[in-house]
Amino acid sequence: MTTELPKAYEPQQIQDRLYAHWLRQGYFHANVRSTKPPFSIVIPPPNITGVLTLGHVLNTTIQDILCRKARMEGKEVMWLPGTDHAGLATQTAVEKVLRKEEKVTRFDLGRKEFLNRVWDWKDKHGGMIIQQLKKLGCSCDWIRERFTFDREYTTAVQKVFVELYHKQDETGQSCIYRAKRMVNWCPGSMTALSDEEVIPKAQKGSMYHVRYEILNETGMFIEVATTRPETIMGDVAIVVHPEDKRYVHLIGKQAWRPFPRQPIPILADEAVDPKFGTGALKVTPAHDKVDFEIGQRHNLPAVDVLHSNGKINCSTVPELDGLDRFEARKKAVELLNEQGLLSKEEPYENTVGFSERADVPIEPRLSDQWFLDYRKMRNGNMIQEALRVVNEELIRFFPAHWIKTYNHWLENIQPWCISRQVWWGHQIPVWYKGEGEGEGEGTENREQRVESREQRIEGKQSTNSQPRTINNEREIRCQIESPGEGWVQDEDTLDTWFSSWLWAYETMDASTRKRFYPTSVLVTGPDIIFLWVARMIIAGLEYNPAQSTHAPGSKDYLKENRAFQDVYFTGLIRDKQGRKYSKSLGNSPDPLDLISKYGADGLRFGLMRMAPQGQDIRFDEKQIEEGRNFCNKVWNACRFRQMQGTIDPQAEPNLHKLSCFSHQILYRLEFTIKTVNNSLNHYNFNEAAGSLYDFVWNEFCSLYIEAAKADFNQPNSPTRAGTLATCDFVISHILRLLHPFAPFLTEELWVQLGFGTETIQFTAWPQPVKMQYDAGLASQADNIYQTLEKGRNIRGEFNLSSSQKLLFLLKLSASLAENDRIVLSSLLNASELKVVESAPAKYPMSFTPLGELYLSLKGVIDPAAELARLTKEIEKAEKDLLNHEVKLNNPAMLAKAPAEKVQLWREQAEETQTKLVKFKSQIKALQNT
Repeated sequence: MTTELPKAYEPQQIQDRLYAHWLRQGYFHANVRSTKPPFSIVIPPPNITGVLTLGHVLNTTIQDILCRKARMEGKEVMWLPGTDHAGLATQTAVEKVLRKEEKVTRFDLGRKEFLNRVWDWKDKHGGMIIQQLKKLGCSCDWIRERFTFDREYTTAVQKVFVELYHKQDETGQSCIYRAKRMVNWCPGSMTALSDEEVIPKAQKGSMYHVRYEILNETGMFIEVATTRPETIMGDVAIVVHPEDKRYVHLIGKQAWRPFPRQPIPILADEAVDPKFGTGALKVTPAHDKVDFEIGQRHNLPAVDVLHSNGKINCSTVPELDGLDRFEARKKAVELLNEQGLLSKEEPYENTVGFSERADVPIEPRLSDQWFLDYRKMRNGNMIQEALRVVNEELIRFFPAHWIKTYNHWLENIQPWCISRQVWWGHQIPVWYKGEGEGEGEGTENREQRVESREQRIEGKQSTNSQPRTINNEREIRCQIESPGEGWVQDEDTLDTWFSSWLWAYETMDASTRKRFYPTSVLVTGPDIIFLWVARMIIAGLEYNPAQSTHAPGSKDYLKENRAFQDVYFTGLIRDKQGRKYSKSLGNSPDPLDLISKYGADGLRFGLMRMAPQGQDIRFDEKQIEEGRNFCNKVWNACRFRQMQGTIDPQAEPNLHKLSCFSHQILYRLEFTIKTVNNSLNHYNFNEAAGSLYDFVWNEFCSLYIEAAKADFNQPNSPTRAGTLATCDFVISHILRLLHPFAPFLTEELWVQLGFGTETIQFTAWPQPVKMQYDAGLASQADNIYQTLEKGRNIRGEFNLSSSQKLLFLLKLSASLAENDRIVLSSLLNASELKVVESAPAKYPMSFTPLGELYLSLKGVIDPAAELARLTKEIEKAEKDLLNHEVKLNNPAMLAKAPAEKVQLWREQAEETQTKLVKFKSQIKALQNT
C-alpha cells in the first residue's frame, strides 16, 4: 500500500536514507558468477589529497549514468572505485602541515618517520573524497575499492619495473635505463617533473644586455641578451648563426666570461635565431634544453651552477654562492654594473614554466634519471599496436577529434622520465652494493647526497665547477626483494603515472579480470590523454591481462587486451566568464554546498544539461537551480497523479478508449525514448538530458496533465480510464529514463507510488519500440496545442496575465470535437471559448491550425491608456538602445573594457531591441482593435 507523497520534494530527507539502503542491499556489488552480459568501468582514481570538485561531479556523474543504465539493460555492472597515492601532491600537503604545526621538514624526520606521518595523514584525510562521491549518489562497487599503495598493486608495479629493466630489444638495449638528461626540475619540491606537471605562465621580467670582451682584443666586445644573468658562471661558449654578417669575423675566437673570469669560445650554430636579442647566445648546457643540444653538437662541458633547491652552487664566485637564484639574479646585475659589462636592461615578458604543485618556476636541469622507452617494447612494435587499436576503432574515442592528438603523441613519443625524488611513492626496485646513506640529515646534506647520486651510476666526474667525490666501483641489481646485507635501495620513487598505467587491470583479481576485462568505457579528461589513456592502452597490449591465446599483434589479441572499448573525454568546467576555476580567483563553487542547496539530483541533472560532448562548460548556478526545479516538477506531477486514485504499475493504455491528447503523449514518449537512447549511445549526455527536460516539463506537465484535468474532473468521461492508464504508463517510463540522471528522486517515487516494491535500479530500461497510438488523433492534439500557443501569444502582446480569464472566439477551418473544445477552453483559461461563423470586427486575431482565434478586449484594457503606456516604453527603450550602440560603436571604449563587459553590452542591446519590436507590435494590434 502506497503512502501519500509529501507536498514538497525534500532531497536532504531521502538521500542518506536511500544510499544507506542501497549499500545494505549490495545493489552495486558485481557478481563474477553472473550470466548477465558484463559492463565495467574503472574510476579515474582521484588523489587522496583531493576533495570533490565540479570536475569530479561531471566525470563521476557520467560514469554513474552509464552504469545505472547498463544495470537497467540487464547487464552485470562493475564500477571499480579507488584512489591514487598522488606522490608529489600528497608529500607536498603533508610537508605543509609539518612546517606549519611542527616547524620541521621531512629531512628533519628522516624517510621512515616521514612516511609514517604520511600514512597517518592518509588514514585521517585520504578517504574524504570517497565519502563525498557517495553523497553524489555514485553506484560504485565499494567492496572492490582499491588504492595504488595496496600490497598486491605495489608488487605489480615493482614487478613491471623489474621486467622492463631486464627486457631488451633486438639491439640489446633495455626498455628501462638510467641516463643523464635535461629534465624539468622543481626547486621547491626538489624533484624532476613531467612536461604535463609544468604550468606555463606569462611573466614580466627584464632582458639584460651583457658585454663579453674579446680575448686579446682590448676594447672589443660581443653583446649577449639574456634573461638569466645568474647562470653566467655556467656559460661555456657564445654561439652565433654561421651566416650572421655581424659576427662572422668573431667565429673561432674567444671571449672573457664575466665571472668567474675565464675565456670561452665563440662558435657557429644554425640553432641561433639572428633576430632574437642581439643574435648572440650565451650557452649554458646544464640549464637550458636548447643550450644542452648545442653543447652536445660541439662537445662542450655542462657546468651545473645550481643546488637542487635553486640556490647558487659556485664557490669561485663567493658573492653569489649560496644565494637563492632570484636574489642571485639581482646580485649578478650589480656585479655586471660594477665591471661596466651591463650595456642595458629593458622590460621583457616571456612564458615561464611553473611547478604545478610547488608553484615556483622550474629549472631545466641536467640530471641522472630513470627512463622508460616504449619504442623498445615488443621490438619496436608496441607503438604501432597502440596506434592500431584506436585507428581501427577497436577503441573508440568520443569526440573522435582526439584521435589526431593521440596519434601525434605516439608517433613522436619520447622516453618517459619515470623517476621522482620524492619519498611518498613506489620506491624503485634497484639495489646498490656497499653504500649506506643515513637519514635525518639537514637539507644541504640531502642536496649533496642527491647531487652526488646523480654521478654514481656511471662513475662520471661532476661537470660542476666544484668536483664531487664519486664512487667509481658499484654493483647494481634490479629486483623486488633486497639482495641481502650491504645492499641499499635506490632512493628515487616512481612517477605516480607509472603505477596508474596498470589501473585498468591490476585493480582486479583473476576472477574479476576474467569476467570484466576489457573494461567497457573510460571517462576522463583530454589533459591526461598522454599521461594515462595512451599508457593504459600500451600496458594492456604488453602484459596480456586477458590471457589471450592469440598471437601478439593479431586483431583478436588486440581486441581481447584493449584496456577499454570506448573513451569519453569530458570538457573543462569554467566560470561564466570563461575562466578556469582557481583558489586565487575565488570562483570555484563547492559541490557539497550545491548538493545541500539543490540536492544531489538537482546538481547532477543541471550539470548534465549544460555539458555538450567534449566541449568546455561555462558553469552557471542557475542551471543547477533549474535542475532542482525540474526535480520538483516531476515530484509534483507524480503527486498530482496520486491524488486522482490508485496507480496501476502494469498500466496498458491501449486497453482503454483514449483521448487525442493521450495518443499524442504516447507518440511523443516514443520519440523521446528514441532520442534519449540514441544520445546516450553516442555519449551526448546534454542532448539526452535536454530531451528529457523538454518532454517532462513542456509536454507532459505543461500540456498533457493540464489537458487530462478535463477527464479527471469528469467521473463519467469515456476517456477517463484511458487517461489514468496513460499517465501511469508515461510516468513509469519517465522515472526509468530519468533514473541514471536523478537516482534519489526516481527511486523514492518508484517505490512510494507503487511501481515496484524494491529498487528501480534493475527494472527494464525503456526501449524505442513503437507505441500503440493513432497518428491522426495525435495530430489533432498537436493542432489544439498550437492553437493554445497562439492564444498565449495574443495575451502576451497585451501584457495580460495567464491567470486572467478572457473571452476567446474561434472561427473553425477544421473539425473540433465538443470535448476537445472544452479542453482547449480550459487550456486557454478562457471565461468562454465561442465558436463563431464569421470574423468579429476589430478583435486581435491569430491564424491557428484549427482556424482564426480571436481575443475580446472589451472591458479588459483601456486602449488609450495602454497606447500611452506603450509609447513611453518605446521612448525609454529607444534611448537605452542608443546608449548601448554608442558604447558598441566606440573602438576606444571596446579596447579598454573587459571582454565580459562588452558581451554584457551586446546582450543588453539585443534585449532592448527585442522589447522595441514587442512594444511596436502591441501598438499595431491596439490600432487594429
